[in-house]
Amino acid sequence: MSAAELTPPEAARWAARAGLPLSAERHAAAAATADHIHAVVAVLRELDFGDTPPAPAYRAGEERRDAAV
Repeated sequence: MSAAELTPPEAARWAARAGLPLSAERHAAAAATADHIHAVVAVLRELDFGDTPPAPAYRAGEERRDAAV
């Protein structure tokens, strides 16, 4: 899929291809939702998680509280 916005007919075609046929009145909403998800994922891909440990390394309740309240 390209970086261009998804059109309602394309959204309907992709949904049908995935086994999720949509009624005609839902095509525009599906396209808008897919475009929003694509925009959010694009922002997440730009983040640098270089020094961030993987989730299994996190232990709830063991974090250091060194900020004054």
